[in-house]
Amino acid sequence: MQVYPCSHCGHLVFFDSMHCVRCGSTLAFVPEAMALRALEPAPGNAPALWQERSPAPGAARYRLCTHRDDGGGCNFALPAHSPHHLCLACRQTHMLPALTDPLLRQHWARIEAAKRQLFYTLARLGLQGTADNADAQASPRYALLADQPGEPTILTGHQGGTITLNVAEADDVERARRRLALHEPYRTLLGHLRHESGHFYWERLVQQGGRLDAFRALFGDERRDYAAALSAHYADGPPPDWQEQHVSAYATAHPWEDWAETWAHYLHMVDLLETASAYDTALRVPGADGIVREHVANPFAHPAPPFDTLVRQWVPLTLLLNSLNRSLGQPDAYPFALSAGAWCKLRFVHDTVQQASSS
Repeated sequence: MQVYPCSHCGHLVFFDSMHCVRCGSTLAFVPEAMALRALEPAPGNAPALWQERSPAPGAARYRLCTHRDDGGGCNFALPAHSPHHLCLACRQTHMLPALTDPLLRQHWARIEAAKRQLFYTLARLGLQGTADNADAQASPRYALLADQPGEPTILTGHQGGTITLNVAEADDVERARRRLALHEPYRTLLGHLRHESGHFYWERLVQQGGRLDAFRALFGDERRDYAAALSAHYADGPPPDWQEQHVSAYATAHPWEDWAETWAHYLHMVDLLETASAYDTALRVPGADGIVREHVANPFAHPAPPFDTLVRQWVPLTLLLNSLNRSLGQPDAYPFALSAGAWCKLRFVHDTVQQASSS
């Protein structure tokens, strides 16, 4: 993700920052500008309105999302004229468990933080509207639900444009238990949301985007019985050679899951590359004349860097990331080794996104 200078004092601040630690400014992320702004209360008889510190004449005014101070931890802003009390990202959540339980409220806040990060990446890819009146049907909706005694367990999934997430996934212990039980090397809230967003965008970018034939040639025929495929996967596990063509073992279950896992991996990739680029990271990468030094490319730059550049920089960047983690006694942050077959599918996702964002 991008890092920002405080727009008032220039100190380094971050996407989810609420206040600048140097100058004390209230910070808010403005989706329309995709920027973090230092704000101050607007003068005059304008309760709850904010403006940029030292604003230019006629500068825009804002309101802060209601979920900023009610435990949601949201730092997004709305235009002053918006008819809504919640920001564009928070409005995507249309079902919540009862938040009278402090633990559920804490879980909800963690999920919303991951949702905002997904919102950011999708917006950077041109797949998420950022205007306050953006078409709500063009982006995912979310149902955050909790298990109830005597009721079936809430399963994370996507259906009809809605991503359902069991809020228990925000519990670190429970998520670790499920990761071990399902033999998954990587399981995070953000990873879940990225995966499920892949199902949402498959319908819009592949099915409705005229790419079904190309998809089937690479991922397989999604018309296979989905329930039967999942049952077989959980009963028999992945084939022994799954790494030759897939980013994860679960991706072998069905072409839809293969796409969603690859999609999530692509979002991991571009987000991490942008973060490294924001810190002006330079890497030693293999080149035609041996090992060369180059700065990590920003995948959201215009024009976008070639996919081959992203691939070339990805391996040394993830080796650096894992080495830093090991230096702190932590497990690898990136426990994957991608094959040529997996990279071919990632290229398909990249090309699909580029086609959608340029149309």
